[in-house]
Amino acid sequence: MFALFRKEINSFFASPIGYLVIAVFLLLNGLFLWLFKGEFNVLDNGFADLSSFFLLAPWILLFLVPAVTMRCFSDEKKQGTLELLLTKPISHLQIVLGKYLGSFVLIILALIPTLLYIYTVYELGLPTGNLDMGSTLGSYFGLLFLVAAYTAIGVFASTLSENQIVSFIIAVFLCFFFYIGFEGVAEFSSSTLIEKFGMSYHFKSMGRGVLDTRDIVYFLFIALLFIALTTLKINNRRIGKNDSKIFIVLGLGLVVLIFTQSVYKRFDLTADQRYTLNPATVKMIEEVNSPVVIDVFLEGESFPSEFRRLQDETKQLLEEFEAKNGLITFNFINPIEDEKNRQNNIQQLNARGMTPMQLSVEEQGKSSYEVVFPWALASYNEETVIIPLIKNKMGATQQDLVTNSVQHLEYGFADGLNKLIHPKSKKIAILKGNGQLGDGYIFDFVKTIKDYYYIAPFTLDSVSRNPEKTLRDLKNYDLIISAKPIEPFTEEEKFVLDQYTMNGGKSLWMFDAVNMEMDSLFQTGKGYAIQRDLNMTDFFFKYGVRVNPDLVNDLYSAPILLATGEGSEARFQPFPWFYSPLVDPENHHPIVKNINRVKFDFASPIDTLKNDIHKTILLKSSILSKLDGVPREIDLSMTTEEPDPKMYTKPNLNLAVLLEGSFTSVYNNRIKPFDLQDSQDKGVSSKMIIVGDGDIIKNDLGKNGPLELGFDRSSGQLYGNKEFLLNCVNYLLDDSGLINIRSKDIKMAFLDMNKVSEEKTKWQLINIVCPLVLLGIFGMVFNYLRKKKYAA
Repeated sequence: MFALFRKEINSFFASPIGYLVIAVFLLLNGLFLWLFKGEFNVLDNGFADLSSFFLLAPWILLFLVPAVTMRCFSDEKKQGTLELLLTKPISHLQIVLGKYLGSFVLIILALIPTLLYIYTVYELGLPTGNLDMGSTLGSYFGLLFLVAAYTAIGVFASTLSENQIVSFIIAVFLCFFFYIGFEGVAEFSSSTLIEKFGMSYHFKSMGRGVLDTRDIVYFLFIALLFIALTTLKINNRRIGKNDSKIFIVLGLGLVVLIFTQSVYKRFDLTADQRYTLNPATVKMIEEVNSPVVIDVFLEGESFPSEFRRLQDETKQLLEEFEAKNGLITFNFINPIEDEKNRQNNIQQLNARGMTPMQLSVEEQGKSSYEVVFPWALASYNEETVIIPLIKNKMGATQQDLVTNSVQHLEYGFADGLNKLIHPKSKKIAILKGNGQLGDGYIFDFVKTIKDYYYIAPFTLDSVSRNPEKTLRDLKNYDLIISAKPIEPFTEEEKFVLDQYTMNGGKSLWMFDAVNMEMDSLFQTGKGYAIQRDLNMTDFFFKYGVRVNPDLVNDLYSAPILLATGEGSEARFQPFPWFYSPLVDPENHHPIVKNINRVKFDFASPIDTLKNDIHKTILLKSSILSKLDGVPREIDLSMTTEEPDPKMYTKPNLNLAVLLEGSFTSVYNNRIKPFDLQDSQDKGVSSKMIIVGDGDIIKNDLGKNGPLELGFDRSSGQLYGNKEFLLNCVNYLLDDSGLINIRSKDIKMAFLDMNKVSEEKTKWQLINIVCPLVLLGIFGMVFNYLRKKKYAA
C-alpha cells in the first residue's frame, strides 16, 4: 500500500501537469481573495478573518480534487496495468487506500501555501495579531474533512472510464451534486431532511470553526462509502464472501452515522464561542411547538462590508436556531427590490415602526447611498413581534455599530421568541400615593414593559385602614416600581414594603434625595436645592445602601438648551450643565452591557455598606466628578462659568446599585408598626435595584403627547435610559436567565484599513506570487532529488 502511495506522489510531481493543476488552484485563490473585486475579496471586506477563503475553497476544490484523482485508475486501465496491479500480493482495499492516500496528501500539499493567508491577515489586523486562530484552524480542519470526501469521490470516478477527461467530468459532477445538489432538491421538494444529505449543509458550521461530531462522521462515512464502491468496482468478479468485510464496515459506519444524529458533541473553536447558543436560548428554542417564521429584511446587493457581515452573522445565528428546532424557519427579503411595490413596502414597514437606514457606500472612488431595513419579523400562532437588528450607540463608528449589533443578535431573537411563546404571567405594581410621577411622565416606559408583563397601579393609602390586606394584595405582584416619590413614607407603609421584600418580592426604586426640579429652574432662572426627607434612610440602610442628600456635579454631562439674544435675534444654544451626568456604563453586567449612555438630572450618590447582601454597581459618574452639598442655590448663570478640573476630586460616584440576597428585615429587633401574624425577620432570596435619580424614568411631554423615554429634544439624541430600565426589570423578573445572554462578549476583528491602503499591492503580490514561487522551489528540489536518486 505504501509503495502505491509513494508511486502516486512521484508520478504526480514527475509530470508538468501536476504542477499546473496546483498552480491554477493557488492562482485562482489568490486572484479571487486578494485582487478581484467582489464578496470574496479579503482586503475589501475589512474583517480580520479568512471566512472568504473557506467560502470559496469548496468550489475551487471541486475542480482541483478531480484533476488530481482523474488518473488514479483510468490511467491504469488505459495502459493495461490494472490487471497486473490486481495480481500483486496485496488486497484490493489496500490498492484503493494507497491511491486514495496519495491523492489526499497531494491536495494537502496544495493547501499548505494558503497558510500565507493567515500570516497576511495576522499582520493586517487592528491591532496586529487580531485574528481568531481557533476559528481559523478549526475551519482548516473542516476543509480537510471536505477534501477527504471529495478525494474518495474522485478516486471512484476514475474507475468508471479509461479516459481521464471523462473521469474528471464525472468526478466534478458527483462532487457538485453531493456538495450543493441535495440543497437544490430540498428547495424543490420543500423537505429540509434531504438537505442534510449534502456536504454543504455539514460544511457550513465547519467552515467557520465549529466541529460537530455529526458533520465529521458524515464526511468520514462519505469517504468510506466511495472507498468501498471503488474497491468493489475494480473487482472484475462478482461480489463474494471476501467482500463481506466491506459491507460489514459500511454497515457499522451507517450505524455510527445514525447514532451520532442523536448523541453528538460540538466543539466551537472560536475564541468568543460566538456559535454556541446560551442555555437559556436553547431552552427557549426547544419550547417552540408550532412553526415560527422569521422574515429578515436586511437584504441588498450593495451593502458596505460591515453590514454584509451583520447579514452573515444574522443568517448563521438563525441557522443555529433552525438546527436546534426544525419548526423555526427564516427568509431573507429585500423589500425594495421590486420597483413596482417598493414605495408600498416602505410605507407598510414604516407604519409598523420599522424605519429604514441610509448607508453610505464607497465603491471605486464613488459615493452612493443604499437604503436598508435592519429589522426582522417573527410570527408564531398568528402573533408577530418586531426584532431590531441594529444596536445604536451614541458616537459609535460604523464598525462599532456592527460590533454592538452582532453582540445583541442572540438576545434580540431570543427575546422575540420569548414574547411569542410565553404568554405574559408576571405582574408589576406601579406604586402610587407618595407623590410619584404621574402617568404621563412614565407613559413611554410603562408602554414598553406592557409587552412583557401585566401592569397595574398600586396605592399604599389603604395601609392605615387594613395593613394586612394591603400586604396580601401587594404579594400578588412580582415587582414593585417606585418612580420618584416626593412624600414621606409612613412606618406602616415601610413595614408593608419590608415584608413584601422578605417574601421574595422584587423592587426598583428611583428617587431623589435632593429636592430640585428642572421645570422650576427654567421658570425663574434659579432655584434652591434642599434635602428631601422620604423617611426611607433607615429602610435602605438596613438593606446595605445609603442615598446621600448631595448633588453629583460631573464634567462629563449632557448640555442644557437656553435662549440667547432678544426679539428676532433670539436663538437656542446648548450650554454645559454639570448637574446632568452622562454615564457610559463600564460594567459588563448584562443589565448595562452594550447600552447607550444614560442621562441623569440632579442625581444623588449612593454609598454601599457592609452586610451579607451582594452589591453590584451598575452605573457611576465619570472620573471628573465632585459632590455639591445642600442646601445650595442653583442658577442658570452657572452655565457661563468655567469649571476648575482640580475641584473634581470625587471620581466614580455610585448612581445605581443592584442588591441580591436574603435581606434582613428593617424591623428586626424593633417595635413593629402593627401586628402581623406571619411577620418575617429574615427573608427569602430576592433582588432590588436602587437609582439615585427619580427623573431617570421621566419622559418629556410634547405637543402630541409623551415623547420617547431618553429622547432629548434639544440635541436629537436618544439616551439609554429606557433600555437600562427595561433591562433592570427583565433582570429582576427573569427566572429563565434570558437577560444573561447580554453578557456574551463577541469581538469583531477588523483589518487596519489605513495599513491595507498603504500596503495593498505588497500583500497582493505576497499572496498571489509567493505560493507559486514556493510551488516552483518545491518542484525544483523534488526533481533534483529524484534525478540524483535514479542517477545513483
